[in-house]
Amino acid sequence: MTKIKDVAERAGVSTATVSRVLGNKPYVRDEVRARVMQAVEELNYRPNLVARSLRAQRSNTIGLIVADIRNPFFTDISRAVEDTAYSQDFSVFLCNTDEDPEKEALYIDLMRDENVAGVILAPTRKTAKNFTKMRLGYPTVVIDRSVPINDSSKHDLILIDNQDAAYRLTTHLIENGYKNIAGLFGKDSYTGKERHRGFIKALKENKMAIPDEYVRFVPSKKAAGCAAAQELFELKSPPDALLTTNSLFTAGVLEAAQESSLSIPADIALAGFDDAPWTTLVEPKITVIAQPTMEIGRSATELLLNRISEPDLLARKITLQGKLIARQSSASQV
Repeated sequence: MTKIKDVAERAGVSTATVSRVLGNKPYVRDEVRARVMQAVEELNYRPNLVARSLRAQRSNTIGLIVADIRNPFFTDISRAVEDTAYSQDFSVFLCNTDEDPEKEALYIDLMRDENVAGVILAPTRKTAKNFTKMRLGYPTVVIDRSVPINDSSKHDLILIDNQDAAYRLTTHLIENGYKNIAGLFGKDSYTGKERHRGFIKALKENKMAIPDEYVRFVPSKKAAGCAAAQELFELKSPPDALLTTNSLFTAGVLEAAQESSLSIPADIALAGFDDAPWTTLVEPKITVIAQPTMEIGRSATELLLNRISEPDLLARKITLQGKLIARQSSASQV
């Protein structure tokens, strides 16, 4: 591996001069700067960014820890974070926890070891529950999951009103004439619990039955959604509508309906979370709650960069609303 000493020898200057050139410092003659940069190119030298950040006590890398990068919700957020960070000359270190607290703890420590400038975190339920006991040691913005926050907190928070969104989506199905509504919710997921509350609230307000077998908490995977839907379809009294709380579940339900030769919405209506691109490419088009993923990612990155620059800023909490987009998959039966 080429070292800074090799560059200095090739350019005929000191290592201190090479450092000044690479750091774009003043008081270096143009001729010397050109010689150093030529040596850098010839030797294909890449500075040790970790060592540089340790010396400077700050890096130009931020961390992003999400639950499942295969979930389009987190994919879109990650893209917005990367775009916003890049525009401010920051790079992004992405980690995926699979809702596993042990894996998450490993990555939280790794971020500290890598001396990142700050972290955007979608915590597991265990971490969210114990967040006030944690000492992360770097500026943090929490997304998608609620954690305690007050004026003395050193983290910011960006949420979707998950309960309200599920309440509105369930109410939409009720208003369109569906009487037996089932729901798929993420197991061990904060958002799954919140969306379940909104689902139950809408059904209770309309004095509708809530059979236990109609409520399924399963892993947030397409295969789990498909299997749960198949079980619902095979009940003695199957539901006439199904609410899904992420796009992976929605895809699984579509697969199960095809395998069972069920027609949507004639045999079962479908409405779910996340306006994935494919939801308008299938027939019928899928009714969804569109979450402002790009706004979440952009706002989280802006909040984090502000906190990196000014660590003593008052903690901020932003709650965003999802948008209900009604399509053919939940067409009115009234």
